[in-house]
Amino acid sequence: MAEEDHISAPDLIPASMLSDYSYCPRQCYIRWNEGEFAECEDASANASDADGSAASSPLACKTIHLSAPKLGVTSRINLIEGDGGARDVMPALLKRGEPAASIAGGVYDPDRVRLCAQALVLQENGFLSSCGLIYFSKSRKAVSVQFDEPLIQMTREMISQVRAMAEQRRMPPPLVDSPKCNHCTFGGICLPDEVNLLRQLKDGNSILAGIEDPVQGESRELRMLLPSRDDQVPVYVLDQGSTVHKKGDCLEVRSRDGKAGTVRMIDISQLCLYGGVEISTPALVELMQRSIPVLHFTHGGWFEGICLGHTSKNIDLRIRQFDWARDRNRSLSLARGMISGKIRNCRVLLRRNDHQIPGEVLERLAEYAGQAGGAESFEGLLGIEGVAAQLYFSRLGSLLKTDDLELSFKGRNRRPPRDPVNAVLSYLYGILAKECFVTLLAVGFEPYLGFYHQPRYGRPALALDLMEEFRPLVADSVVVSLFNNRELEVKDFVITDEGVMIGSSAKRKVVAGYERRMDTKITHPLFGYKISYRRVLEVQSRLLARVISGEIERYPAFCTR
Repeated sequence: MAEEDHISAPDLIPASMLSDYSYCPRQCYIRWNEGEFAECEDASANASDADGSAASSPLACKTIHLSAPKLGVTSRINLIEGDGGARDVMPALLKRGEPAASIAGGVYDPDRVRLCAQALVLQENGFLSSCGLIYFSKSRKAVSVQFDEPLIQMTREMISQVRAMAEQRRMPPPLVDSPKCNHCTFGGICLPDEVNLLRQLKDGNSILAGIEDPVQGESRELRMLLPSRDDQVPVYVLDQGSTVHKKGDCLEVRSRDGKAGTVRMIDISQLCLYGGVEISTPALVELMQRSIPVLHFTHGGWFEGICLGHTSKNIDLRIRQFDWARDRNRSLSLARGMISGKIRNCRVLLRRNDHQIPGEVLERLAEYAGQAGGAESFEGLLGIEGVAAQLYFSRLGSLLKTDDLELSFKGRNRRPPRDPVNAVLSYLYGILAKECFVTLLAVGFEPYLGFYHQPRYGRPALALDLMEEFRPLVADSVVVSLFNNRELEVKDFVITDEGVMIGSSAKRKVVAGYERRMDTKITHPLFGYKISYRRVLEVQSRLLARVISGEIERYPAFCTR
């Protein structure tokens, strides 16, 4: 950020925050109050130099940092001396773009407000300042901005509005059908079209591909979300005895037999270490500084914990999460949607792949989904989930195309799993749990405090909540695919009287199958655009945050058709 990383005191507002608010109040709140940042393409093309440097400008500027306690604004200001002496100055903004051809004067309101706020700060500190200057380096043009009474009044009103927004700690509503959202990389955080759609629907689980414009009466498609770090991928280190080291801007993975492989840290979204894999302190510190999480798993694949640098600054979301978790009725309202969505997705998986399934089974699963959506207690919801799971797993074996009795599936079992299919299911559930954990942490949630799964030491309850509706869509689907495509065979497992374990080489096949599934692009059943399953997890997490903040009424579970 140009002047401050955050609001340093409640009485002093950075002038750059005013320009952000003028551009979009919701983006301003996300950036300054919640501490999330994504470079906005619209803004970056015409942004001020972040360090206030005049290196790219022929203007003779000096930079000072001033505060105006009465006004309640602080700013780092580029100063140009005027003709009236040392106290007669002009604030200057140095831009990378060019003047706006579509508006009079060539300067947008966010920049005019920011300059005017800087002038008011200067005036409170004894300077004279009646106009400012914006220099556009691309066109090498300088545009003057006069601080007339309407602009001063607009700036003072905006200061009051920003202060009220910060004190209320409530996110402003999204813009409606604004062209500003088209290239804004905050879109994946803000979800403007998605929130507007869900606020218009009485039933958050309705399936619509477009949104009805109440003014024009025409249907329009939702804008495609900009991908979130799609060029970065998880890295898994599975071989026992391996070590991870820092080598320049890369990570070097050394196996027990001395073989080494490298991967650029810029290409990593997360580092997953299994069992006895070790990581050096320099590598760990570098990953923390880059906000790349390091996740630790048991040898058998259960998620144990995470090492991460500074997590989300969104304390308001966590405060509301704790308030909701203390309220059983509100927690139950979220749990109902999650479990109902899970049962519907189980039904869809069977309907698509079990061609001999009795109609009665599909009817009963549909009934259970409806009952889960109207459950009046946690005890009742647990009972409904239990009978639905028993019915679902009784048919899951019918999806496997194998005659090998050792690869048959007769029901869910674990701790330890007693057949290869259950072993792979448990392994994938562990991977999916960590995916949900990392996503929730990035959004600002406390992953250990859930609404359906109750808190227990060491259990990521909210991550388990979020993964419920994705168990059949991701983990169960990968299991069916791996066995039906003969990627996994009996020789890939260690089968004993005590249980079944996945062999070392088979773990790579399981992880590869999982990553293929997470990268699969699907059409979102509610919003209509194509999106990967990994991105769906983030959208669902942010929609959950919007429910908790009161922006939308119901949690819309992700249910494929």
